[in-house]
Amino acid sequence: MLGFIAGIVPFLIIISLIVTFHELGHFSVARLFKTRVERFSVGFGKILLRKKDKHGVEWCLSALPLGGYVKFAGDENITSMMPSAEDLEASRIAITEREGAAAVKDYYHFKPLWQKFLIILAGPAANFVLAIGLLTIVFWVMGDSYVPARVMTVAPDSPAASAGFMPGDLLLSIDGRDIRSENDAILVISLRADTPTRFEIERGGQRMALTATPRRISLDPDGPNPKLTRGQLGVDLHGPEVVVPLNPWQALVAGNAQTWKALDTNLTYISRIFTGKENGNQIGGIVGMTKATGDMTVAYSQVKAPLWQIAYNLFFTFVQYMAYISIAVGFLNLLPIPALDGGHLAFILWQGVTKKPISAGFQNAAFRIAIVLVLGLMLFAFWNDINNIGLTKFIGGLFS
Repeated sequence: MLGFIAGIVPFLIIISLIVTFHELGHFSVARLFKTRVERFSVGFGKILLRKKDKHGVEWCLSALPLGGYVKFAGDENITSMMPSAEDLEASRIAITEREGAAAVKDYYHFKPLWQKFLIILAGPAANFVLAIGLLTIVFWVMGDSYVPARVMTVAPDSPAASAGFMPGDLLLSIDGRDIRSENDAILVISLRADTPTRFEIERGGQRMALTATPRRISLDPDGPNPKLTRGQLGVDLHGPEVVVPLNPWQALVAGNAQTWKALDTNLTYISRIFTGKENGNQIGGIVGMTKATGDMTVAYSQVKAPLWQIAYNLFFTFVQYMAYISIAVGFLNLLPIPALDGGHLAFILWQGVTKKPISAGFQNAAFRIAIVLVLGLMLFAFWNDINNIGLTKFIGGLFS
């Protein structure tokens, strides 16, 4: 529990910055198209601080920091659901009577569909831009360090031994994905449990292909959640670390590549859940991320080194972690669920194809279903988190 407690403050700072950047994506593109914005809030719930700027935008800090929103002028709620044709016409008449016909074009719901699409898309896009920017900084300052994915030993009776792997083999690609480092290989293999997989290797200067099926093993066999699993090939990958200094352009290229590699990993894992190849136990939520943040903090606090060095390394570790959370937030918001940005994008695309507005009744029904789905996902992630940190096992032990 120490890790969880230690992680509360830094995680709230990290997630608040990520959400703020996400909402700034919506806000900046909306203002680019001269859309009237009523409120920009960091957090939900009771407003603690507020200030109105010269454009009439009310900037707020609210009580619950795990979120935020941009409220466009004329919206009845912060979800920006499409109003019915009747409500839209009534709004047009009211705006015209109040401000004149020219003012109608400044309101979000009267913007062209392509502008509304870009305004909504800008939120998740901002998350990916933030991740690329943060990882670029890390690569520029720290350089690109990696351990080549070279096989040092092969475990007897392992999938690698059965497939014909030998010490000295250099992994080049796995399942069509280029492999450069030990971490690349471990990550891809972890997501290929019980799945026949093609490996391209270099042996003695020659390129060759092998097929192996990583076996499923428990990540924590003696811990609180033995059902948390991954794939294992049965090779030991080691070697001298390679550190390559990068200039700003090279760092940007590396940051971009790392961002899309992380996104690809998320997509791969989700697709394996839907195809029944994974059980979803690795999906985590706020509790798990808070504990991970705290674990990093505690680990660095125990390192015997000058304080400046500890702070330096912890800062850049947090920067990397923030980048990966931002990628996850962007990915989550692109899911075609009505309560999320992806749902709004789907509605806009549907309206663009059919040339008809979506009925308020359908939107309301879809929104209610979406809330159930989102809450269900949050509860599932919460259950995984408390299992992974051993809380359920601890509570069960109290009554056994």
